[in-house]
Amino acid sequence: MSARLDRRVAAIAEELVRHKKVVTPLDVVTGLGWLSGRVVQSWELGKTPSLDAVAAVPAERLAEAASCLAKWASNRGLLQSEVEYLSGTRDRRALRFTASGDAAVERLFTTQWTDPTLSAERRARVTAQKAPELMVLVAERPWYCSQCRETGEFHFVEDELPVCLDCADFGHLVFLPSGDAALTRRARKGSGLAAVVARWNRSRKRYERRGLLVERAALEAAEASCLVDEEARERRRVRDRERRAVQDVEFQAAFAERIGELFPALAVERARAIAEHAGTRSSGRVGRSAAGRALDEHAVTLAVVAAIRHEETEYDSMLMAGVARAEARERIREEIDRVLALWRG
Repeated sequence: MSARLDRRVAAIAEELVRHKKVVTPLDVVTGLGWLSGRVVQSWELGKTPSLDAVAAVPAERLAEAASCLAKWASNRGLLQSEVEYLSGTRDRRALRFTASGDAAVERLFTTQWTDPTLSAERRARVTAQKAPELMVLVAERPWYCSQCRETGEFHFVEDELPVCLDCADFGHLVFLPSGDAALTRRARKGSGLAAVVARWNRSRKRYERRGLLVERAALEAAEASCLVDEEARERRRVRDRERRAVQDVEFQAAFAERIGELFPALAVERARAIAEHAGTRSSGRVGRSAAGRALDEHAVTLAVVAAIRHEETEYDSMLMAGVARAEARERIREEIDRVLALWRG
């Protein structure tokens, strides 16, 4: 195993344990950037037979990262337990990590590691693995149910075929649009059966939530509950916004300091600008990944490379002129390397 991968895995795992008190190999390889959230979601929905088939690195590299995590966690004295990964299909079939079905590698990936200082009760909460939520899609084009040939506004997908809500046993549920987090949370908690309603965003290449399908009685109870404590929840939201703003400033300052350590010839103000951009909350940028929050060298360097790409080269102009993304990146590779060397001093 490479020492560099050991360090990267350790940094990501340390951050995850600090914030979540539990870490899994899936968390780590996602933090490394080898799997995207979209790829993992497709796998969880049962659309991808195995996770290693769609990773950005060979299957052997995934197994190596999982082994690095196991070694690090054992040395740290973390507690080991097994987790079962179930799909978001109606039959809740077991998910597979490897195309080969290698038992040893499957065991590596179904092992999770927990902070030993947690109480037994809290450990049970953080290690509880929930199956992915059932997902119903907003229809984007004309469709017909593969079982009854009916159609409608929403449909469920099973084995790559559309199924109407009645045939999927969701016909008795009502639609709750997104927008009110408390109402959504309470309706979901009170509903024995629920499904996420999502729509495919073509430009962002991901599913975006549009609401929930929940039982009518659960929605009515949640609406009554939200009316009772509306003022208290608003005061709490204000406090939470202020707290998150302080946390963001502190994190971005630490990110800028880390950029300065890796690129000492880079101006302080420029480092701060890169840190603010990469570390914006909910941006999906590398600074908000597990590796970015751990100030991992590779993640910080990726943030700097992105800044060079868009601000120091003709990359954006190439894209506007119709140059393919991969080709444009290849054209500016030498320029990026030159600027990186300059900023490293």
